[in-house]
Amino acid sequence: MPLFHHANRERNDDTRRVYALFEIAHTTVDFMAALAFIVGSVLFFYKSLQEAGTWLFLVGSILFAVKPSLRLARELKLYAMGKEENLEERFEE
Repeated sequence: MPLFHHANRERNDDTRRVYALFEIAHTTVDFMAALAFIVGSVLFFYKSLQEAGTWLFLVGSILFAVKPSLRLARELKLYAMGKEENLEERFEE
């Protein structure tokens, strides 16, 4: 089954659990990135805190870069789990 195919996550209880865990991680990173940008934006209103705001913008940007990385890691994990099932089926025959 190809990457990013919906059926990969619905294959069994293990794939559903892996999918759910990655979705929780993705959502957590999303909230952290948004929070970093919001706080960074507020800090930019104060001259003395602009450097801290700049750092939070960098952290938020890095977190936004983590999101597609999590998605790819999830899909590779689900894909590999399918390959393991195929191996089991071949040995059972």
